[in-house]
Amino acid sequence: MYNFIIYLYLLGVAVASRFNDKVRKMWRGERDAFRVLREKVEPGARYVWFHAASLGEFEQGRPLMEQLRRERPELKILLTFFSPSGYEVRKNYDGADIICYLPLDTPLNARRFLRLIRPEMAFFIKYEFWYNYLHILKHRNVPAYSVSSIFREGQVFFRWYGRQYGRVLKCFTHFYVQNEKSRELLASIGLTNVTITGDTRFDRVLQIKEQAKVLPMVDDFLKSQTSNSKPQNCKVFIAGSSWPPDEEIFIRYFREHPEWKLVIAPHVIGEDHLQQIEKMLEGIEVTRYTKAPLSPPEGGTIVSTDKTIEALSGAVGGASALIIDCFGLLSSIYRYATVTYVGGGFGVGIHNTVEAAVWGVPVIFGPNNEKFQEAQELKACGGGFEIKSYDDFARLMDRFDSDPQFTAAAGRAAGQYVEQKAGATKKILSDTLPQM
Repeated sequence: MYNFIIYLYLLGVAVASRFNDKVRKMWRGERDAFRVLREKVEPGARYVWFHAASLGEFEQGRPLMEQLRRERPELKILLTFFSPSGYEVRKNYDGADIICYLPLDTPLNARRFLRLIRPEMAFFIKYEFWYNYLHILKHRNVPAYSVSSIFREGQVFFRWYGRQYGRVLKCFTHFYVQNEKSRELLASIGLTNVTITGDTRFDRVLQIKEQAKVLPMVDDFLKSQTSNSKPQNCKVFIAGSSWPPDEEIFIRYFREHPEWKLVIAPHVIGEDHLQQIEKMLEGIEVTRYTKAPLSPPEGGTIVSTDKTIEALSGAVGGASALIIDCFGLLSSIYRYATVTYVGGGFGVGIHNTVEAAVWGVPVIFGPNNEKFQEAQELKACGGGFEIKSYDDFARLMDRFDSDPQFTAAAGRAAGQYVEQKAGATKKILSDTLPQM
């Protein structure tokens, strides 16, 4: 049944690729993967395979790849993606020796792929459970690990109708899961090869914090002479990965509170959305990050570099709101915040809260956060705050505005939470590397 569904999916992708650019990239990338492997695989080299569905899973796997590179430089790293949103962004990542799409999980593709690579070890990040790849790895006695994985009762593995497919889990050598609930669920179907290590994403955000970019332009926007912190008397609200329902709430508040500086890094950077934000900010002096003296290339956005950051410094003095209309800055910009907001909670789900929390600042998000463990734990420790309406947001912001001790305590709680959850990378590699 699984293979029948995969072939139906393959047919659907082939048809959809004629009409959808993202699907077309995935279709072409999967077909091109075998050529890439034939050209780049070095005979006799020892490969460790990491598979990430998309960009978020890549960020969870990245600390493992980079630590592996440091500890065992003689090993080669193969990195595969399923989604174009991961591959297209990280196809030039220098931490892997080969990067390509993962061909769809048909029996023939799995055999061809593994025959070319002959990996000595495989890591599947979070939710990746490819039936044919995993069964062939087990048949060949290649250790396969599920890392930063998290399981919930509603998943197919724990339903009566999903027990046959659930056998794929028996192919893993070991599970490194995020929480106790995941361990209990796996135990309920007879799997005890499980260790609770937490999420490698905490290690990653600490790395990002250490490597954060210097942003002279943001300093200028905040009237700061130092790039190491925000001005002492400047209240700064930073909204990351925001969507229109988020923006409708927080922009309304800041139209009435000009004493705050507002930074918006929307999730979708498109001209229509940017103009929509500017219309909501009408009456407030606002500028875009890519405003003169440099202009973005065709397409309306640029990917920031240290050179563009330096050149743009001085272009935003006097503005009250700054729109970040380029990629690659959000994790560094959070350092300037008094309070942060992470978008998506009024839609399909919130984005990366720990990326903001690592800077020791309060984190606000919308109501769709039940399936996000870090959001639940941030709320429990006092570093995260859920809002369901404009009134909720206004009350909370009034408290942050008037009570600096409350704001500071919430920020400390958020920062300490991230530091306490770090360490999964070291635990996983200390278990797995001795097996090679």
